[in-house]
Amino acid sequence: MVNKELNIVHLYPDLLNLYGDKGNIACMEHRLKWRGIGANILACTNKDNSMNLEKADIIFVGGGSDREQEIVCELLLKKKDELINYVENGGVLVAVCGGYQLLGKYYQTANSKIEGLGILDIYTDAGDTRLIGNVVLESELFEQKITGFENHAGRTYIGNHTPLGKVLYGHGNTGESGYEGVVYKNIIATYLHGPLLPKNPMLCDHILGCAMRRKYEDFNGFAALDDTLENTANKYIEDRFLKK
Repeated sequence: MVNKELNIVHLYPDLLNLYGDKGNIACMEHRLKWRGIGANILACTNKDNSMNLEKADIIFVGGGSDREQEIVCELLLKKKDELINYVENGGVLVAVCGGYQLLGKYYQTANSKIEGLGILDIYTDAGDTRLIGNVVLESELFEQKITGFENHAGRTYIGNHTPLGKVLYGHGNTGESGYEGVVYKNIIATYLHGPLLPKNPMLCDHILGCAMRRKYEDFNGFAALDDTLENTANKYIEDRFLKK
């Protein structure tokens, strides 16, 4: 993998960084570097929204409060066409919680309606209670379970989109649908914090692999890493909450 690198753009880490979302950036960076692949971490912030996203290989957007989401929405709407073009051309985008909600048509909070980017055919309404706790998912993408932590008042309705996984424990998109997140092209959108990727190395490598295949025609997969610690953490959550 000599001379290969990925550009990872972190959108608005100064506004959206709940429950260790920056750990997802660190996880991607380290799993690349452990394999001899460069990782350029670029931050697009509230103070500097001028970044051109054309050279991005992975875009990450995290979660924040309703107030912070409104601020970010105004910034993101200026990049709407750029983001839609990026996604429709196979660009990799990872969106967590508030970032997930902003990919849809709108998020109706208790006090206002936040316009979304319309990248996904989804919408979110505020619920009367928060959906909080650990989550265990069964995903068609992996044999291993996906684990994480959710804390959201929004109920996200995903229509005909493919969910990230079936909820085995926890609440998920609405608390009633039985499903969590969305997979669309090279988008992974989810409510799972924790941070998500350190506890789910297979998901992290899936995301990185999508970006590598898009950028490098000769990419034929990653060398395996020793994920004993990560897999133990993942299995502990699975066993604890599924009571195996």
